Amino acid sequence: MANFTYVVEDDETSEAIVIDPSWDLDEIEQVIKRNDLKIKYIVNTHHHFDHTLGNQAMAESTGAPIVQHEESELENDIKVKDGDVIKFGNSELRVYHTPGHSKDSICLVGDGKIFSGDTLFVGNCGRVDLPGGSAKELYHSLFDILYTLDDNLELYCGHNYGHTKISSIGKEKTTNLVMQRRTEEEFLQMMGQ
Repeated sequence: MANFTYVVEDDETSEAIVIDPSWDLDEIEQVIKRNDLKIKYIVNTHHHFDHTLGNQAMAESTGAPIVQHEESELENDIKVKDGDVIKFGNSELRVYHTPGHSKDSICLVGDGKIFSGDTLFVGNCGRVDLPGGSAKELYHSLFDILYTLDDNLELYCGHNYGHTKISSIGKEKTTNLVMQRRTEEEFLQMMGQ
C-alpha cells in the first residue's frame, strides 16, 4: 500500500514522535535505536488500519502513548482536537482537523513541514468512498484549511502515490488537480459525489 511512517526528531533533545506506524516496524526500531531516540508519542493521522497496524507493537517497544483525534474509533491514550499542539523536546506540531477522507483525519504542521496523512497526496487526495468519508468535508479541509497555509510548507503525505515522495503546499496548488480552485459543487462532481 506504499505507506509512509515518519520518525520526527527534535534535534536538540533526541525526543521524537512516530507518525502512522504500519509495516516495516523492524526498520523503524532500527532508526530509533541507531539515533538513540526517546519516543514521546505515537501519533496517527487517522484510524485506518494501514496507518495504525503497528500502534500496539510500537507502544510496547517504546512505552509511548498513542495520540489520535477525538473522533477516532480506535483505542488511544491521548485525544487531540483542532488547534492542539503536540510537543516533543523543543519542537511542536500543531493539529489541524481535516475531515473528508475520514472523520478523524488530521494534519500536523510545524518547523516548515506538514504531515498530511491521507488528506492530501502528491498529485492527488485521499479517497472519500470509505465509511466516514465525505467529499464535501474534504473540499472544506483542502480549501478552507490547507490552501491557506504557507506555500513553502514541505508536504509529507501518508502514501507514496505521487511522482515524488515529498512536495510543498505551493507546488500542489499549481500542479495537483484536486487543489485547483473550483466551487464545492464542481469538486463534488469531480469526486463522483
